[in-house]
Amino acid sequence: MEYVYASLLLHSAGKEINEENVRKVLEAAGIEVDEVRLKALVAALKNINIDEAIKTAVPMAAPAAVPAEAPAEKKEKAEEKKEEEKKEEEKKEVSEEEIAAGLEALFG
Repeated sequence: MEYVYASLLLHSAGKEINEENVRKVLEAAGIEVDEVRLKALVAALKNINIDEAIKTAVPMAAPAAVPAEAPAEKKEKAEEKKEEEKKEEEKKEVSEEEIAAGLEALFG
């Protein structure tokens, strides 16, 4: 897939999709280039109108997946939720004096 992504990136940037450019993109991404795959990709894309292929592929594209949260983010959210729950409980807790004052106000 990296080879296809590199080709799409080059196409999007308006650059020619050739072996040299695809190799540069892959190497910049830290990917070890397989010469056979590189040559096959460039040869296969010579006769393809990429814009047309993208237009026809869009209706069949799967919905974008929601990126997974990192464990640290999950932990932070859990801690925030716990803190919010504690604050809500504190708000709900009423001292006996407040209850007595409220009852006294009602019944005199």
